[in-house]
Parts: sequence; C-alpha cells; structure tokens
Amino acid sequence: MKVYTADKIRNIAVLGHSGCGKTTLMEAALNATKVTSRMGRVEDGNTASDYDAEEIRRKVSISASVIPIEWKDTKINFLDTPGFFDFAGAVHEALAVADAALILADAKSGIEVGTEISWENAQGKNLPRIIFVNGMDDENADFFKVVEDMRNFFGTGVVPLQLPFKGGYVDALTGKAYTNDGKPCDVPGDMADYYEEHHATLVEAIAETDEELMEKFFGDEVLTEEEMQNGLKTGLASGAITPVLCGVATAGIGVMPLLDMLVNVLPSAAELQPKVNVMDAKGETVELPCDDNGPLCAFVFKTIADPYVGRLSLFRVYSGTVKREVQLYNINQDAPEKPGHIYLMRGKEQIEATEVRAGDIGAIAKLAQTSTQDTLTTKAKPLMVPKFETPPSLLSMAIAPKGKGDEDKIAASVSKLLEEDKTLIYKVDAETKQTIVSGIGDSQLDVLINRLRARYKIEAELSLPVVPYREMIKSRVQLRAKHKKQSGGSGQFGDVEMVFEHSGNNEEAYVFEEKIVGGAVPKQYFPAVEKGIQESVKAGPLAAYPVVGLKATLVFGSYHSVDSSEIAFKMATIKCFKEAFMTAKPALLEPVMKCLITVPDDYTGDIMGDMNKRRGRIMGMEKIGAKQVISAEAPLSEMQKYATDLRSMTQGRGSFTMEFERYDEAPSDVQQKVITQRKQELEALRDKE
Repeated sequence: MKVYTADKIRNIAVLGHSGCGKTTLMEAALNATKVTSRMGRVEDGNTASDYDAEEIRRKVSISASVIPIEWKDTKINFLDTPGFFDFAGAVHEALAVADAALILADAKSGIEVGTEISWENAQGKNLPRIIFVNGMDDENADFFKVVEDMRNFFGTGVVPLQLPFKGGYVDALTGKAYTNDGKPCDVPGDMADYYEEHHATLVEAIAETDEELMEKFFGDEVLTEEEMQNGLKTGLASGAITPVLCGVATAGIGVMPLLDMLVNVLPSAAELQPKVNVMDAKGETVELPCDDNGPLCAFVFKTIADPYVGRLSLFRVYSGTVKREVQLYNINQDAPEKPGHIYLMRGKEQIEATEVRAGDIGAIAKLAQTSTQDTLTTKAKPLMVPKFETPPSLLSMAIAPKGKGDEDKIAASVSKLLEEDKTLIYKVDAETKQTIVSGIGDSQLDVLINRLRARYKIEAELSLPVVPYREMIKSRVQLRAKHKKQSGGSGQFGDVEMVFEHSGNNEEAYVFEEKIVGGAVPKQYFPAVEKGIQESVKAGPLAAYPVVGLKATLVFGSYHSVDSSEIAFKMATIKCFKEAFMTAKPALLEPVMKCLITVPDDYTGDIMGDMNKRRGRIMGMEKIGAKQVISAEAPLSEMQKYATDLRSMTQGRGSFTMEFERYDEAPSDVQQKVITQRKQELEALRDKE
C-alpha cells in the first residue's frame, strides 16, 4: 500500500446496531476494491474485521478493527466497531481518531437502539455523519419510511442522496438513474414524483449552508451542479446535512456509490482534523494543522495484546511523520520509545510500512512503555492529546481460579487483557480480599473468562462480590470482664469495666476514652485496652463484618502487680467487647448508593417502579433534552446487577452512574438473611481450611 498525504485520506468510524451489517459492508468494500477475490461471511468466521476467536465464536464484533482500502487515488481508513452495547469501549476508541461517522441502519427495522446511540456518539464528537440503509433486498424493506422516521427523529438535515427502485436508484442530486451494477438507465415513470419531492428537500438543505445560495434559492434561481456539490460538502462537514445512501452489503450493491461519495463529497483528514485540544509542554492548547512536516504528535487509541505476536499499539498521526527506527517520546510516561517495525493494519493483517504520515493510522510493535491513550511525540517539542472518556464500568464481579494456586497467574494474565480493553477494571478489595473485575456488561466479562481459558489456559469463574456490610450497636451497655490465667510460671490478669455505646458517627470505626479514677487501671495499660478495641472492631460478633460508630469508655477495673500485662488487658477488653456487643442491640448497616439514571421519558414509570422494588428511594427528577435524569438512593445489595437489568428494561437506551453515599441500618428481615448466609460462608471457609 502506497503512502498517502492527509488530503487523500478519510478516517471513518463505522457505527450501528448489532447485526445491521457493518462487518459485511467492510467485506463488500474490500471486494469492490479488489483487495479480496471473494467476500468473507460473518457466519463462516472468515471476515477481515472479526478475526478474534471470541468474535468468530459469537459471530459479533467485540473490538474495533482498522480496514483500509484504496479507491480512486484516495485511502479510506474504515474503523469497524461493535454494535453490541457491552463493547462500547471499542466504539469510543474509534470515535477518538475518526474524522467522520458512517452509520448503518436496517431497511426493515429502521431506527434501532444502536442507531440512536451511534447518532448521539457521533453528534457528541461533532463528526460529520453519513447514513447507509442496508438490507434493501428484504421484502419488508421500506427506504422512504426509514428516511422519514430519521428526519423526524434526527432532524431535517437528514436527506437521501439516492432514491431506490427495483434494480437501481435515482441520484437525488442530478436526477440521473443507474442500475445496481452502476450502468446508466432511464428513470422509471413512477419515480418522477419521488425525485421532485426529495430533490427539492435536498436543494433546500444545501442552500441553507450558504447565504448566497439561500438568496438564489429564494429567488427561484436554479443552483448549478457545482454549487450543489460544494454546498453538500460544506453541509456535511458542518453536520448540517446528513446524506442517506442505500444498498445491500451482502451482494455488494451500493458500495461503489458510497465509496464515490466518501471520496468526492466527504472532506479529507486535512480538512477535518479532529477538534482535539492538543496541549504543549505548558499545558496550553495549541492549533495543530495536519501537516507531514509539522511537530510530531501521534495518539495511541488501541492496543492489541497477542500472546504469540506480541503487543501492537495502534495510533493516529495528527501532525508530523512516524518513521521506522526514529526515536519517539512518550509524554504520558516520560519515557523514550524506539519503534522497530511499523505497520498498516487491515484487521489482523500487518502490512509493513516505513512511515506513517499526518492524517493516517498505523501500528507499532512491542513498544515497552506505551499503552492506550498515550501520546507519542518528541522531547524537543512535546505535545499531548487529552485522553478520551470511556463508558463507566458498573458491573462488578468477583473472579477466582477454579484450580488452586492460580491466583498469581490470573493477575498476570488479566493485566495483559486489560491492555486491550480499558473499560475493564481489575482490583483486589482490601476489606473482603476478593479479586474484583468490573466491566460494562455480562458478555464483556464472559469474553474475559473465555480469553483467559483460550490464551492462557486458566480456568476461572465469576460470582457476585461480597457486600461490605457494617455492624453497630444501638444501645448503651456497661460490662465488666476479666482475663485470668494461671498455668505455671507467670500468670495473666486483666480486669476492665467498660461502657459501650453508639458514637453518632458511622464514618469512623471507634472512639476510645478512659475515665479511670484512683489508678484502678494503671495508665501503662490504656494502650493495650485500645488495642483490644482496634482488633475487636475488625470483625464484629454479629456476622464478622467491621464495626463502626462505636464509643468505648474504660471506667473501672483492677490489676495484679505481678500477673498483669498488656496482653492480659488486651484479652480482657476483647472479651468485654464481645459480651457487651451482643446485648447492646446489635444491627447490620448496609451500604447505600447514590444513583443517577438517565432514560427516555417513556421509561420513567418503569424505572421508578423497579427502584421501589429494590428498596430504593427516588430523590428527584430533572429533564435534560429528550431524557429524564432520575436521582435515587438504593442499597448496594440490590444494585449489583443493575447494569444488566437497566439495559433490559430500556432496550439499551438507559444509562446510570453510581457512587457510595452512606451506611444505613438494614431492615430486620434483610439482616437475618445476611447473618444466616454469612455464617454458612464462614463455616464453608473453615471446612476448606
């Protein structure tokens, strides 16, 4: 593949609902440009985009793939993305470096949830948008209804460039008709009215992009073909116009006209340099033209960690040229990097290259310090591209090996898989000692487990994490306890009388005071008494959860001049605590989460009803755009699978954030259930030991 300059490059994220034909369209584009002699099929597991073992098994895209093609002396870098919601992180990777978005829609189903989300994502990045209505060969396909629905939903800037009829289409700009194989033909008689209507709509949309064109339009002057072409290009670049094309990806129909439009109408990478706030060494925003000879700035947007090939860092060059064997500087890690082999990627295929210029996308093998979202630049003139946001990872599960002794293997292997997917989070819970992995959804975590098995031969399983309950007391109790032991040699004697009560502050474990009068307990043993409290609150008598909000006051006691010791007073304190705790109205506290749930208006009632079933409380509502943001509080135990449940309730249209708010006393029936379950778990652990 030859080297292209930015004015001959198009970087396009391919978006859409799962199953709408994105990967198949890529196969059709590769076939149309003679890269392949026959099209691969998702069902057969032989497509260029879906090459990962999990993608082949599931028959859906999991990660973003770069599919470059050459068409009419122009390079088009397609970024094929997953449509399944669990793998939205890959969509954000592609959008971070794309100059435009190609959104696929199904000719039969029309606007689906994935179509809406794709539009919102592209609009949020201010990317020009093109729509390709796929599946026109279906007997229930209705192109004009899909367009009408899109104009109602996405705005009147959505305008068809093609008007399909059986066996071909009419160009809405010129009025010329073509067969499906691209040959000119006569306009069918029944298409005349369709053409007049949609041509007028298209011309009006084009005229609105320029004041002079608007004056001509209102003056009933006819716009020239060149004026319409330029106006279409301007409107597409600004987002004012979203052209709609159509075809059948499985048959390759409509692919060449689509490629023509991308080359002739969509502005180049040089013109559509993404509006990233590139910063210099001082942290100040700088303008960065897409220039081969400019200061080097390359952004790593994706990492492929293959156990056999090694690590590949995929990058977009915003300025300058990345050359083989020329040292780079990773500004995020403050580390030099010397690229060995440089590649142009086509799915998993690595095409050797000597350089990658501004506007283009490439890959470097085996960079030592670089990971996703790092910027490669030069130390002499360092530049940094800000990191892009990824969807929140709100589904957390405990991960554990099925075999003994594989804990360290899991940690090492998962860390490699995390390089590929930045929406996966891996940590060890300091309190529960469980290893927790968090992601966007069930399927994403299932892929993680399967990759551990396939790539690293590790069998692991997922389970719901232990909820970090707390224990407290609600009443005041005064109790005396002695620790007395005599078994030859020095004895042990400690005697304490203590008052236990709630401190009024559940954010701290305990408050310790002493009110000893007359030296009943010498001062030298006060630290030992407090140490006994420290150890006791780590696991309460109720269900072995940490104790909070405890106030412990040492009020009396006694000692032995020979047998008393620090250990004796500590043991006496522990005994006193255990006996007093169970008589001071002990209770379990559960973590309560603050949730912000964003859903379309139609789902508000369902969400509120469901939240009540989860023992949640609605705190308020706010309308933002076409959606409602519901503020609620709910126990963590009821929210552990909410990421999956919300998606099911809203067909994927809902989103939420969740953070810890406070601890509240759990209802008595919940407490009893938790205590019983906890005792069973602890007994099972003891049996294993």
